[in-house]
Amino acid sequence: MFPSSVRRAAHALLTTLVALAVWGAPASAQQHLAPDRPQNVILIIPDGYGPASATMARDYLRYRDDATTLALDSLLVGSVRTFAADSRITDSAAGATAYAANTKTYNGAIAVDTDQQPVATLLEAAERRGMATGIVATSRITHATPAAFSSHVVDRGMENEIAAQQIAKDIEVILGGGRRHFLPAADGGDRRDGRNLVTEAERNGYQYVANRDQLDAIAAPPVLGLFSSSHMDYEVDRAPAAQPSFAEMTAKAIELLQDDEDGYFLMVEASRIDHAGHNNDAAAHLHDILAYNEGAQVALEAARADGNTLVVSVSDHETGGMSLGRDGVYAWDPAVLDRVQASHGTILGAALATVPVDGDTIQVIRPNVIRELTGIDALTSDELARLRTHVDDPGALNRTLTEVVSQRARVGWTTGGHTAIDVNLYAYGPGANRFAGHHDNTFVGATLADLLGFDLAALTATIQQQVDPTPASTPAGANQ
Repeated sequence: MFPSSVRRAAHALLTTLVALAVWGAPASAQQHLAPDRPQNVILIIPDGYGPASATMARDYLRYRDDATTLALDSLLVGSVRTFAADSRITDSAAGATAYAANTKTYNGAIAVDTDQQPVATLLEAAERRGMATGIVATSRITHATPAAFSSHVVDRGMENEIAAQQIAKDIEVILGGGRRHFLPAADGGDRRDGRNLVTEAERNGYQYVANRDQLDAIAAPPVLGLFSSSHMDYEVDRAPAAQPSFAEMTAKAIELLQDDEDGYFLMVEASRIDHAGHNNDAAAHLHDILAYNEGAQVALEAARADGNTLVVSVSDHETGGMSLGRDGVYAWDPAVLDRVQASHGTILGAALATVPVDGDTIQVIRPNVIRELTGIDALTSDELARLRTHVDDPGALNRTLTEVVSQRARVGWTTGGHTAIDVNLYAYGPGANRFAGHHDNTFVGATLADLLGFDLAALTATIQQQVDPTPASTPAGANQ
C-alpha cells in the first residue's frame, strides 16, 4: 500500500491528465475545474440563446474585429435538455423554475410545482442563509425568468403580484425594466390596487433609480432600478445615456453585493436575445448576444479576481430555430447584419407615416427609411409590393422585413417560438467541474443548491406551510 501522501499526489496527477485529455487546454486554463465549494454564485441566463446564436456572434466578431472566441468559449462544459413537465418545448417560466428551484413544472408556472404549490428557490435559500442577493434582467424584472427566482404564482401573466412579492423578499439588488407593474394607473402604471410599489420600496430602505446616471451614483444596496415601463430597449436601439447596458448592470450588481461576508447569489438574464428570436430579427438577436458576451466577461473578471465565485451560464431554451446558411447556399454573411442600425420595431416605426388623402388620412410605408436603417441599397419590386400591401398588418410587415434582411444574410428561421434544441452549459470557478456532461435542466438547480449547501426540499416544506401562491386572476402570459 502506498503512503497516503503518495496516493494523493498520484490522484492529483491523474485528475490533471484527465482534465487535459477531456478539455484539451493548458493547466492554467483549468482553474474552473477546481472541486472547491463557492462562496458566491453568478448565474447568467441568456434567454433564447442556442448553439447557432453562439456561432453567429463568433463569426460576426471574426468579421468585425478579427476575434476568434467569445468570453465563455473555453468554459463550455456540457449541455442541457430543456423540456417542461407538460411539453417537450419549454417556456421561460418552467425553464427558469427548473434552474431556480430544481423543479420540473408546467409551462407558465413561476416557482410552483405541477400541483401549483410553491417551491423554494436558490435566491430564497440564499436570503435565509444571510447572503446578499440580486436579480438583473433586460426584460421586465417581473418577466418569467427573474420572477421564477423571486416569487411564487401559478401563472406568469400575474406580473403585478410578482412585483409585490419581489419588493418584500429583501433582495438587495433589483435591476431591469417593468416599471408599469410597480405603479398605480394614476401614475401611468398597470396596477389596479392603487399601490405604488416604488414608494413602498423606498419606505423599506430601497434607493430607487430610473436611469444610468442614477445607477452609477449608487454606492451601497439595497437598490431598485426600473429603467423602462416595459422591457428595456434592444441593445441595437439602446440610448446609452438613458439605459445602462447589460454589462453595466451586471458590474454594478457585483459591486454592490461582493462585500457581504456571507457571500452573494446573483441571477442576471440577457432577456432580449429571446425576444429578437421570436421576431426573427437577426440584427437585434446578434447585438443582444454581444451585450450578453460583454456581461459574461464582467462576471468572469470578478470571479477570477476573488477566486471564490462560481459563474454558471445556461439558456432556458433556444428561440427561433435559427440557422446560418439557407436555400442551399453554403454561406452566410455577417456584413449584412453589420449594416443594420436598429431593431425591426424601430425600423418599421420610423418607416410608417400617416399622410392626408382626399380629406382623410392613410398609412404609407417609406422605403427610403427601410433602405437607410437596414443598409440595403435596393429593395426588389416584390419586397416593395409586400411592404405596401401589408402596411396595416404589423405581423406581416415584420415577416417581410425578416426576409429582406435574413435572405441577404443567409440566415434562416423555422419558427417564431421556442424549440426543443439542447442549449450550451458553461461554468467557471469553484465547483465548475460538477457541471460537465449532458443534463436535465433541473440538474443545474440541484447542483447549485448542493454546492451552496442549501436544502431546498426542507425550505419548500416551510414555505408551503406559510404561503400559498396567489390564484390566477389574469390571463396567462405569452410563452416567451
